Amino acid sequence: MLLGNKIKSLRDEQGILQRQVAAYLEIDTPMFSKIERGDRRAKRSQVPQLAEYFHVDEKELLILWLADRILDAIEGEKELQFRAIEVAKHELTKADL
Repeated sequence: MLLGNKIKSLRDEQGILQRQVAAYLEIDTPMFSKIERGDRRAKRSQVPQLAEYFHVDEKELLILWLADRILDAIEGEKELQFRAIEVAKHELTKADL
């Protein structure tokens, strides 16, 4: 829901209607509303489009999109989620060497 919150914030700041963004993405307004609420995930290919539309850094939105995916993957794993993140972080660090 991180990306959805950011999109809503940008949209509100710029005074843009959901239907305008939906039309730009070539999806219907209810679908865009679900993305904004976090009920549905944006496609990765839509993230650069959103960055262009709102004139923001693409990487910032991609990070939020990816963080949402990670949070979805560890949802419900209260006892293990932080350890799993640490293991993944360790593996990523090793891969960078």
